[in-house]
Amino acid sequence: MVYLNFTNLDSETQERLLSVSKEDVESRSGTELLQFAKTHDKDYDVLLEEEAMRNLYNYDFVFNM
Repeated sequence: MVYLNFTNLDSETQERLLSVSKEDVESRSGTELLQFAKTHDKDYDVLLEEEAMRNLYNYDFVFNM
């Protein structure tokens, strides 16, 4: 669960959430993504960012107002 203050959804907070999500995706399926990128001649960083954005939908957010 991710706790957020509703008044603090600035770009810095969004970047922090994306960074945490990237680390999460990389730790869970980084080797599979790298293998897929090599096999299909794709950019690993772009794939990682796309998966990190999709991964954000799996988080449970709690907004404190």
